Amino acid sequence: MANHEKRRQEDAKKKAKSNTRAKSGAGSKRAGRSRAARRAGASDSPCPVDARCGGCKNLCVPYTKQLIDKQLRIERLFAPLAPDGAISLIKGMKDPYHYRNKVISPFAPGKKLPPRGQDRRATDPRDRKAADARGAKGGKGKRPQARYEILTGMYAAGSHELVPTDKCLIENETAKKVVLAVRDIMRKHDVAPYREDTGTGFMRHVVVRVGHTSGEVLVTLVTNSDDFPSSKSFCRELIRLCPAVTTVVQNVNERQTNVILGDKERVLYGPGFILDELCGLSFRISSKSFYQVNATQTEVLYRAAMELAGFDGTQVAIDAYCGTGTIGLVAAKSGAARVIGVDSVESAIRDARTNARHNGVENAEFVAGDATDFMCELAKEGVLGAESPEEGAQAGGLVVLMDPPRAGSTEEFLRAAAALAPERIVYISCNPETQARDVEFLDSIGYAVVAVQPVDMFPHTDHIECIVALEPVDSLSPDRWGKEGGEEEAPDDEGTPDAEEEAAEEEAPEGDCDGDAADEVPNGEAPGVEVPAADPADPAIDEEVE
Repeated sequence: MANHEKRRQEDAKKKAKSNTRAKSGAGSKRAGRSRAARRAGASDSPCPVDARCGGCKNLCVPYTKQLIDKQLRIERLFAPLAPDGAISLIKGMKDPYHYRNKVISPFAPGKKLPPRGQDRRATDPRDRKAADARGAKGGKGKRPQARYEILTGMYAAGSHELVPTDKCLIENETAKKVVLAVRDIMRKHDVAPYREDTGTGFMRHVVVRVGHTSGEVLVTLVTNSDDFPSSKSFCRELIRLCPAVTTVVQNVNERQTNVILGDKERVLYGPGFILDELCGLSFRISSKSFYQVNATQTEVLYRAAMELAGFDGTQVAIDAYCGTGTIGLVAAKSGAARVIGVDSVESAIRDARTNARHNGVENAEFVAGDATDFMCELAKEGVLGAESPEEGAQAGGLVVLMDPPRAGSTEEFLRAAAALAPERIVYISCNPETQARDVEFLDSIGYAVVAVQPVDMFPHTDHIECIVALEPVDSLSPDRWGKEGGEEEAPDDEGTPDAEEEAAEEEAPEGDCDGDAADEVPNGEAPGVEVPAADPADPAIDEEVE
């Protein structure tokens, strides 16, 4: 325990040292060597800051090969758990650029600049307070001066060094324009950027959300102080430069933390939220709402999940870890007789209920509470008031939809879910590694994989979204596993990888995208990869994978 506490303290010290002021030029010698090494393999990148930026790692890799690498990663994870043919083609994007409809951009001071003009005395105490809050220099009662260059962009990989960017190939172009406009208005109004090392300065982040179908734009200005005396003129200037902006919100975060949003908010302009459409439903999105950043692929993901759920108008669906209710509401409109959503975040549940009313969905209800506790209680009481889980399942059938955080679910939740005897469990995850761990546990307590559907939600990164459908082992034919009477032995002809394949799987790191895995694919093609049509913006997509 003492060693664990000592290591925790050492990690905290290292983290504190890394939170230094962002620089526009070269960083440490170590960072310089790292960037130089990356530049050597990224000379042909379409992004000028690809060698430094930590936003996306695989821009230099042809998109077809990215999909192959991700497919092989899923197959390595789930082949031991899934029957032959259960792992489907990864669903890629036709246009894998500018897909991020939510852009978070931090601000930081860059090079020191000479003061502009003469300092003007602040005669009103409120002006003095505002000056102090904004990190004013030069003495009490003086108006804050733009003493440093204002940087905004992305953090370098594994650091807090800000890499300034004026363009980004994965961010929504309207959102990027708004970010740059905010930066320019800050310069004009002498609004100081936040300094991580001292906790001073005023503007910490801007968060821009763009409605995929509506085109509405929500701008959240995250500030280091509640007092924002120039807010009206700031908003007027922003609307003039970016007429697409429909609402502006100030979020106050006075803590010295890496958490972006604070607890206190006020609306500066417009209604304080935007509306967007997803799978035929309209969703209200506020500054703190969870909403997938790639709306195009979210529709692909949700439609695939509904297909695997197999709703026919009789089943009850439990939407665990429901967030703002997007999956549950889609299920309510896709054949589920009734939907019960549960999430521990009360604000998300309020949004879910609002979204249900907004869409006229009457067969969905949402409960604030811990998903594990909810499922355990439901398992004790029986399905929806039935005398037993079996009776509840026979009454109309039960489907469990679950989309836990990256850390995955808990064994208690999974045991409770299995105890409810659902006819199907549909597990959606943004972390296939923890998903495979949980699926293996479900397999050990009587639920077997029937389908695996990967979806590329985040092109040019290593992240994958994956859906796994499971059914009770008793409901599956032994023939589909090549087994008799549920025996554990695999057939002689297939299902057991040879020793060389097993060794290769053990040596290959999960999520490896260095290109070695593609060597197993003849002619740059892989069974189980759905390759989109060539995109003129990606001339390398037609290249053969070497």
